[in-house]
Amino acid sequence: MSTKILPDSDVRPDLSHGDGDHERFAHYVQKAKITESAVTGTPVIALCGKVWVPNRDPKKYPVCPECKEIYDGLKPGGGDGGE
Repeated sequence: MSTKILPDSDVRPDLSHGDGDHERFAHYVQKAKITESAVTGTPVIALCGKVWVPNRDPKKYPVCPECKEIYDGLKPGGGDGGE
């Protein structure tokens, strides 16, 4: 086994765990889950699949385009099922 010495540079590991652009957006989550997370600290799951514990003001970020696309494709609920 050999040991390599890394060059002096500003290279840092990617600690985002694959979140990518998810951190730049506000995501769609069920309102009840947001409240539950605020009380218990449990993570929530956005429509796009991002899992995290909300701790920032979503109004400061643009809406996640993936969440919006999924939300816009959902059928309206609560109807009587008639025509």
